[in-house]
Amino acid sequence: MDHSLFFYLTGVPVLGLAAQWLAWRLRVPSILLLLIGGVGLGFFVKIDDLLLNIANSDQPLMAAQILFPIVSLSVAVILFEGGLSLKFSELHESGSTVLRLVTLGALISWILTSFAASFLLGLDYRLAILLGAILVVTGPTVVAPMIRHIRPTRNVASIVKWEGIVVDPIGAILAVLVFELMFHSSHSDQPIMTAACILVLTALIGGVFGTAIGWLLTLVVKKFWIPDHLHGVLFLASALGSFAISNFVIEESGLMTVTVLGIYLANQKAVSLDHIVQFKENLGVILISCLFIVLGSRLDLASLADNGAWRFLFLVVLIAVIRPASVLLGSWGTTTHIREKLLVSALAPRGIVAAAVASVFSLKIIADAHSSEDMLALATQAETLVPITFLVIVGTVTFYGLTSAPLARYLGLADSNPQGMLIAGAEDWIQKLAHVLEKTGVPVVLVDTNYRNVSEARMAGLRAYCCSILSENIEESADLSGVGRLLAMTGNDEVNVLATREYAHLFGKANVYQLTPNNQSSGGRGSVKETKRARDLFGGGLNQRRLAELVRQGYEMKATKLTEAFTLDQFRMTHGDEAKILFLIDGPQKVQISLAGETMKGDGVQTLIALIPPKAPTN
Repeated sequence: MDHSLFFYLTGVPVLGLAAQWLAWRLRVPSILLLLIGGVGLGFFVKIDDLLLNIANSDQPLMAAQILFPIVSLSVAVILFEGGLSLKFSELHESGSTVLRLVTLGALISWILTSFAASFLLGLDYRLAILLGAILVVTGPTVVAPMIRHIRPTRNVASIVKWEGIVVDPIGAILAVLVFELMFHSSHSDQPIMTAACILVLTALIGGVFGTAIGWLLTLVVKKFWIPDHLHGVLFLASALGSFAISNFVIEESGLMTVTVLGIYLANQKAVSLDHIVQFKENLGVILISCLFIVLGSRLDLASLADNGAWRFLFLVVLIAVIRPASVLLGSWGTTTHIREKLLVSALAPRGIVAAAVASVFSLKIIADAHSSEDMLALATQAETLVPITFLVIVGTVTFYGLTSAPLARYLGLADSNPQGMLIAGAEDWIQKLAHVLEKTGVPVVLVDTNYRNVSEARMAGLRAYCCSILSENIEESADLSGVGRLLAMTGNDEVNVLATREYAHLFGKANVYQLTPNNQSSGGRGSVKETKRARDLFGGGLNQRRLAELVRQGYEMKATKLTEAFTLDQFRMTHGDEAKILFLIDGPQKVQISLAGETMKGDGVQTLIALIPPKAPTN
């Protein structure tokens, strides 16, 4: 028995996980390492060879015909998961820009890319127009990790995220229209009318069918017609089923359907879908990892080198001319700042959708090669679509992955290592803590449901918002630039727990903290399970009630500069255990937080923030 396929299928997810982890450690876009891992795997084993052995066939096209339905279904899940992250509330500031980019911007990109492909790559005009349509997409599979890596401002992140997800089905539909119009026009007396009908039907199927399935799913969940543990499977099966049915009616309309389905579910208010979103996010990570590795392993490096100088020039034109032109011209007249437009221009990596669509249409053209001498000639050039697309993917991911973060920081639109604090609670003692943190250069945002507390904080010059920390609008309405941590410090332990769980997806579990419950000592955990709690702030019995009491007793929040003459150890000797050290600041890029059961290191510390006891009266 041949175990090659078995080891391949188990090795790909392991390799994908290793690439994701290494990218996280090195602070580089994960897609770069996934592509490297895929190309490296291709030196040892080819998925096409394994599939041909299983199918007992010697026809090369057979492997692709087996593989690409799986790829298409995976792409559908990825776009569905991306749609679930799109909230209409994010379009309050960027809506007009997004609309322009996915319409006029996409059109400009399509036209310019088609001309560049024809003149620089020497492609037949039909293939050039097809390649231009394929490369309109910007790839949510790549954009999302880059956004997490760069951490741009809310407006930029919203524009790039919406454009990356919405433009993918648009690019696929354009490719279908081009293929039908350019390559199958001989089968129709009125090719333009046929293409127009395809466009209208695709929009109708995607919009109506996606909305209808979304409404039905919310009804099923709202009426409790299916148990909670089956929700994830139900939504996954519904997305795949709607994708398949849509594609059966009109080819490639399934991408539009699943995108609309995801957007509808993300914006409905009838039921909470947090558990569904988490399920899809985890599934999306493994699918992206596996797809990039598998498709990367199919790549023939020798084919990338063919006509290398002209292909490299095409890539340069795509990055340096076409993308900026499509963004700047497409968004002309919008309120988006020029700095934001420049950053958006530097965030257009191509991803798995472009690779999948290019592979599908290349396969179709090659399969039709026997139909005529003209198609036979085109088939030879069509074989270059995949390596060209992969070159664009590798080139754009590499370039944007390495340059976008420094550019964002240069433009003042991102912070790669945000040390700021989002604090749940705005009581008097928290305001005092926020003032001290702000004076040391640490950004602070306060959120409280008590209007009086919020009003006092605002009058004191602090950024404060009157709403629940659990509100869905916080991320959209609050300016979280420079903020990378959550401190849940309300008097309600259950709210603190929920807040840390809610913001773990934004900041990471390592960067969410909560106070010890008021009804427990530092060693206790209250009524909430240990596994559901975040990291304990401060320790030493410093719960919310105790901290407020110490401030009332005269303890002061103070920032103390440390020097070689007055070190952290000397501070501890001077004030003893009565002083409660809360933060150690090693410059603007590193803030240590006092945690229960952990010893704070004083190497390189420039400033500490502590609760200092009142001085004893002197006679």
